[in-house]
Amino acid sequence: MAKVHAMWQNYPEIETELAQSLALIEDNIHTKNQAVTDAILKMISAGGKLLRPAYCLLFSQFNAVDRQKMIALAAAVETLHTATLIHDDIVDDSNLRRHQESIQARFGKDVAVYAGDYLFVVCFKLLANYASDLKSIQFNSQTMDQILDGELSQMTTRYNLDLTPEQYLQQINGKTGQLFALSCFIGAYESQKGLKFARQAEKIGLNIGLAFQILDDILDYTQTDVDFGKPVLDDMRRGVYSIPLIMALQSNRQTLAPYLEKQAAMTDADVHAVQGIVRQSGSVEKAQALAQDYTNRALAGLAKLPDMPAKTMLQQLTERLLTRKA
Repeated sequence: MAKVHAMWQNYPEIETELAQSLALIEDNIHTKNQAVTDAILKMISAGGKLLRPAYCLLFSQFNAVDRQKMIALAAAVETLHTATLIHDDIVDDSNLRRHQESIQARFGKDVAVYAGDYLFVVCFKLLANYASDLKSIQFNSQTMDQILDGELSQMTTRYNLDLTPEQYLQQINGKTGQLFALSCFIGAYESQKGLKFARQAEKIGLNIGLAFQILDDILDYTQTDVDFGKPVLDDMRRGVYSIPLIMALQSNRQTLAPYLEKQAAMTDADVHAVQGIVRQSGSVEKAQALAQDYTNRALAGLAKLPDMPAKTMLQQLTERLLTRKA
């Protein structure tokens, strides 16, 4: 059985199904380059929390449904997520992913593009084989479109000191929110409880994803590289500005601009100076309040779900996820 993150030990049923999802992904990965196959498999088993497939599985528990089908669809969700991570690392020229060398750093961008594209194929194969109808596949396609829109928007606003909180939210809606929304939608829709219930789950997932990404961006200003598993504030050098910095720029532009205008030439000292200014500006606390708003929306949505064990687990997981400090 594939090993899953220790956080699932308190939820043995979900832990078992997540392990089965990982095993199914591994069984479906067979590229013509064994080294690349091994690298993809290593990345998949590198200790990711598997949040998206977990939400898929939990939302499917509100009705009796073929568990093998749901395990496969959860595998499809995680395969899509992994593909987007590989492509993110290519665009960001990132050397680390989950405390280990990224595929693009190890094999180069050409091979990494192939690896990411290959996982998209695996995702659609799983959907085609296990989805009950075209609705899940259509929603998956729409999600990929919105993910791409978010990434393209992020690319076109690099080094933009005038980036607004609204533009940032639009970007993370595609970058993170839509994948959480997809996970919850597929789980709920494939449980055969109806489209209305699935749309309810989708909205909850979107709010979870937005809160999750805002918290992730806050951690850039409160954690170290070792804590985070990837270089903190590395995005800043590439001109990708997150909500704490965007908020700080609104009140501290004159102080921050001389550092940020160096763009990719920013030194470590420059980065740490910006980090200190952002912390002192109170923008981290403002960003935390924004994350709390989306957290409250997600929890309010969960409170309206039918009273079943899955609801309790969803509430516990979401509260833990969206109040984390690391």
